[in-house]
Amino acid sequence: MLKQSAAVAAAVVLAVTLAPAAHADGPGGGVCDNSGVLVTICAEDGGGSSGSSGGAPAAAAPASTGGSTTPADKCSYAVVDDPAPPPGHQSWGGHGPDEGAVYKVQCDSGRGGVVFVPTGEAGPGAPTIDPETVARKAAASMRLDGPTVASPRAAGTYVVGMPMWMWAAPSPSTFGPVSATATAGGVTVTATARVTSVRWSMGDGATVTCHGPGTPYVMSREVTTSPDCGHLYERPSYEEPGGRYRGTATSTWTITWTAPALRDGGTFTETRPTPFTAEIHEVQVVN
Repeated sequence: MLKQSAAVAAAVVLAVTLAPAAHADGPGGGVCDNSGVLVTICAEDGGGSSGSSGGAPAAAAPASTGGSTTPADKCSYAVVDDPAPPPGHQSWGGHGPDEGAVYKVQCDSGRGGVVFVPTGEAGPGAPTIDPETVARKAAASMRLDGPTVASPRAAGTYVVGMPMWMWAAPSPSTFGPVSATATAGGVTVTATARVTSVRWSMGDGATVTCHGPGTPYVMSREVTTSPDCGHLYERPSYEEPGGRYRGTATSTWTITWTAPALRDGGTFTETRPTPFTAEIHEVQVVN
């Protein structure tokens, strides 16, 4: 009965793997000084370069790049051998049955696929390479900065009841897109990061979420509210430490990744904060 169930599961895997494979702003200041903003790294897989056959790979920890992250997906692996994919099938990745085995990947999030693992790199019953973990290694190689706050200016003074325009100076390293590729245990993943929102904590208890860098203010706008990213302070900052409101602009980077050989992909997020201050005065009217 168990053997029959295994055969059915393997047949389902093969039915999926035999389908055609799916294929998957601002000036200056980016990684490698612009020019495509592409970084290529090779993640460690516990035994040297990718594709080597020396010891079993150690499980990779989620990348830590200085901001908060979402939890890594948990995946399990099972060898596909009842029956194994035929020689020459794309799931072998150009290898042969005498070089390793094809594993079915199933993750708690519902992601799944197949991956070839060379002989000697698989642990007892399952390899330890998760494509999302490899994607996090790719993200760790990127330069993902917090927003460069242009307004409110540290040297500026603002007035109670007057609309404040907030904006950040965009660049590849502060808004993206930034791309990187990482490989581990035969799994190659390409990840692309871009900022999808900036959350402004204004220091007076208010928060404003903007879905872009904001619009720079020009004098011709006179006293109007920002079309996409603004705030209005209702009391002066005299009683705040240093006489200024202390706020934080936190960007959310959304990293989208693909593993074409596995027909797999997904997203996760990281955040990057930038502090700012705002001096708010009250206008005194004399009759």
